[in-house]
Amino acid sequence: MTWAIVTLPIETEGDVVTVRQRARRIAELLGFERQDQTRIATAVSEIARNAFGYAKGGRAEFLVDPSGPQQLFRIRISDKGDGIADLQSILDGRYRSQSGMGLGLVGARRLMDHFKIDTVPGKGTVVELEHRIPKRAARITQSKLSDLAATLGKDASSDPLEILRDQNRELLQSLDEIRRRDEESRQLNQELGDTNRGVVALYAELDERAEQLRNASELKSRFLSHMSHEFRTPLNSILALSRLLLDRIDGDLATEQERQIGYIRRSAEGLLDLVNDLLDLSKVEAGKIDVKPTRFTVENLFGALRGALRPLLTSPSVELIFDAADDMPELQTDEAKLAQILRNLISNALKFTEKGEVRVTARYEAEMGRAIFRVRDTGIGIAPADQERIFAEFAQVDNRLQKKVKGTGLGLPLSRSLAELIGGGIQVESALGQGSVFTLTIPASFGEVAAAPVTSDESRKRVLVIDDDETFRYVMKQILRNEPRYEVIEAADGADGLRQARNGNPDVIVLDLQMPNVDGFTVLQELNADSRTSVIPIIVSTSLAVNAELKARLPAGTRVISKNLISRENVSLFLRDATGRHGVPS
Repeated sequence: MTWAIVTLPIETEGDVVTVRQRARRIAELLGFERQDQTRIATAVSEIARNAFGYAKGGRAEFLVDPSGPQQLFRIRISDKGDGIADLQSILDGRYRSQSGMGLGLVGARRLMDHFKIDTVPGKGTVVELEHRIPKRAARITQSKLSDLAATLGKDASSDPLEILRDQNRELLQSLDEIRRRDEESRQLNQELGDTNRGVVALYAELDERAEQLRNASELKSRFLSHMSHEFRTPLNSILALSRLLLDRIDGDLATEQERQIGYIRRSAEGLLDLVNDLLDLSKVEAGKIDVKPTRFTVENLFGALRGALRPLLTSPSVELIFDAADDMPELQTDEAKLAQILRNLISNALKFTEKGEVRVTARYEAEMGRAIFRVRDTGIGIAPADQERIFAEFAQVDNRLQKKVKGTGLGLPLSRSLAELIGGGIQVESALGQGSVFTLTIPASFGEVAAAPVTSDESRKRVLVIDDDETFRYVMKQILRNEPRYEVIEAADGADGLRQARNGNPDVIVLDLQMPNVDGFTVLQELNADSRTSVIPIIVSTSLAVNAELKARLPAGTRVISKNLISRENVSLFLRDATGRHGVPS
């Protein structure tokens, strides 16, 4: 549906001017802004000039389409000429004409919201131009359309020269506007150029600062790694000396002296834990921690954690529960790192739980191939605002229990880093006063288990560990787990150790001295007295002070290592020495 405003003939050059003037005036009355008035008038003038110049005449109809949500101003210009033979090439901009034919069509299409052209060779051309009437303008009704037509009737008697003068003024104003826009563009380009130079300089400065930060981070990591190693030696000495005093090797202690030495030992142990955490964290940041996958069961892992964490259960009001699903498969990942993560999470839960329970569960998601460990407690909880901050290095949340428990703020960030190292992650859910749930998700299979080198049974060394402490035997198994050249055999007391030494043909024996019934000194005498076992190398591992008095009670040349100094490096060193590999002084 359309409403007609006015129809004008295009028979002379003056008619082209009149059509342009009417297009602009109608656009003004319909509520178009001045810039849009000029666009519409220019587009209509170009098409009217084509109708007059190429088709020798035509007519222009000015219409309003009121049907849509936004009304349209429509101009239809028709002629009875020969039509346009190369219309598509003209519209595509591929047509080249010496007379400029086609440029008016292309320009008019760009100026209007909608452009439509129908042409038939020998029967003429019809061009429709449309522009959306601004929404802010008053909606056109039949009554307003009649008023608009009356206004145009009064304007019809205008002097053509005056119309030309108005058009010239419009052109001059348009040229001034173009010059102003060009000047603004030039200034903007200059400002953009200055800004770009500033941005380039800023990026260069940021790159320099980033490089400085990287160097500082690397220097920090190297410093922590070096100093952590340097701290370990005196700390181990402090621990060994405190153990010597507490064992009363050099005489009895007064009650107050024993308490003071106990404080010294506990402080040294806390400092050693801090040093170990710093060293591990610096290794993770430097990418120097290797993942050593092994195959193990969650049941065995939970058994070891249960024994290691039992000393932390100081309140009878708190219960530590381990619960593994029946369908848990054997895991293939770095067991030591997984155990370290869980130890940190469980020890934190025990610290901040006054009553109730700390429950550790393990579940397997077969479809995702991942193991999910959850450490759930009934403790004081963590506020939502602090749940991400606790994973920052040295960060601690203020609460009423914080002053009662010891901590460095390194356990959780180290645990998250280790979890990411084995392909997993840690999330926390908590509410104040309602406890917390830490969820560790890891792939059930991560990395390849190093294949043991193909060796004969004769080349694999059998290590007999004789110790009544189950935890120590577990530690030795863990230390030698990834050493394919060693096979660990266990004996829980001296009598069993003697039997296995005589019948099992071990290549080396690791012997504890303090055992009930048959102690380590008796075992040494029996082994040396038996021709079948007298040639077996023996490494004594003891909590006693390693001094001249102790060595005097042992056979000459016996290798002795303090349990405070047990580490992967030290054990490997002593075993190589005992089995004839790269000998070192005992």
